[in-house]
Amino acid sequence: MDRDSYLALDATAMVDLVRRGETTASELLDAAISRADAVDAAIRAITRRLDDSARTRARDTVDGPLAGVPFLLKDLFQAQRGVVETAGSRSCRDVVAPETDTIVARWEAAGAIVFGRTNVPEFGAKGTTEPELFGPTHNPWDVTRTPGGSSGGSAAAVAAGIVPVAGANDGGGSIRIPAACCGVFGLKPGRGVIPTGPSHGEFFHGGAVSGVVSRSVRDSALFLDVARGTDPAAPPYVFADPPRSFVDAVALDPGSLRIGVQTHSALNDSPDPEVVAAVHATADLLTDMGHVVVEARPAIDEDQLAQDFLVPWFVHVAATVDDLRRTGARDDDFELDTLVLAALGRSVSGVAYEQALMRWHDHVRALSAFHRDHDLLLTPTLARTAPRLGEYATSSLERIGARVALRAHLGAVIGATGAAQAGVLRNLSWVPYTQLANVTGRPAVSVPLHTASDGLPIGMQFIAPPGGEGLLLALSARLEEALPWADRRPAIG
Repeated sequence: MDRDSYLALDATAMVDLVRRGETTASELLDAAISRADAVDAAIRAITRRLDDSARTRARDTVDGPLAGVPFLLKDLFQAQRGVVETAGSRSCRDVVAPETDTIVARWEAAGAIVFGRTNVPEFGAKGTTEPELFGPTHNPWDVTRTPGGSSGGSAAAVAAGIVPVAGANDGGGSIRIPAACCGVFGLKPGRGVIPTGPSHGEFFHGGAVSGVVSRSVRDSALFLDVARGTDPAAPPYVFADPPRSFVDAVALDPGSLRIGVQTHSALNDSPDPEVVAAVHATADLLTDMGHVVVEARPAIDEDQLAQDFLVPWFVHVAATVDDLRRTGARDDDFELDTLVLAALGRSVSGVAYEQALMRWHDHVRALSAFHRDHDLLLTPTLARTAPRLGEYATSSLERIGARVALRAHLGAVIGATGAAQAGVLRNLSWVPYTQLANVTGRPAVSVPLHTASDGLPIGMQFIAPPGGEGLLLALSARLEEALPWADRRPAIG
């Protein structure tokens, strides 16, 4: 299969060709490997190649709804038994996964052919993919820019045409942020739709979920259908099957929807004018399609929401670091920024931690009230297009101060000064819209509808009420028909 023929196929089309005998899993895998060989040196999306095991699997009889689709897994919370999962950290560079995660097992059982793992920031803790372990992943649209994070390697690989779909997960925007940066489609399922077992009952108190990034709406629906459903080894959620498959939902007419639009955030009251213009253009398109679009926003204290997201996140990072220390990791196995976040987490009192989590329900109630009057919330996915690599990196002066404080065991001082938190909030200023869906457990999607004057993609985010995955897919498919994006490809390779 030649390059252009391969690039023209989404995963759904690949499965159809395999079933009709017009191609084979091995031919598709060879095309994917050839594409990776051609472009990955420029973007550094893949951290571990599994070509040999993939070729062996592709030669076997491959069947199922994903039969023969070449696939990449995110190197975080998508473990394969017997394969190292680094989580982007030196502390895990030799850690072999003892078992396969449920979602991975379901994708593989459905016929997907995994031939590599994609780059992530250390423990998925940043909105840009620049780990010290593997170095930065580059955005295929402009290699001086970030592909976003934490699923940056996956989004870059899909945008560059290595695979049509790649594994991703989202704890604060990590599917939607890179989807917007790289001009691909990214659906974050709602809480409990996809299981997290067998090693975890839930990620980040249910705020983090797994999924994919893709080039087409129907591909995301296909992979969601395969992955969804209750896993007895991953409590506490029982997923009620939707009235129809997600693939079938793609073809539905969503009807006339009432959609509230928000462009500004308390974390960024001056988003890029081109981003704001793109939201208005999307609102005009939706109006032309028969939807009612009004300016409206949930009655949520966005500053408090940010704090209620960050406090448990700091504690989560601290627990992760301490768990790895108990198994032999040393401080120089972690990045400095991670150690600072862990120090912040250790400075949080148990009472403050519990209060933050209790307030998550306040945000749930506020968003639920909004959705009583509006079917969806529309925002930009990001406040700007993809930043340059290193643009939000900790400054040299900040790094010196952090090292001094950590060596003196002054974690509480780091927290008390507010300097570290200010740096974290600075990093959130370009991604202020995505955490709401994580804290509230709602499904959300980034749709690659627009392009800035410099050629970089601009994504639009829609947030739905619980069970709204089918609605998001149906609307996204209609937008895909109105403003097709599959043929918009970066000039790489």
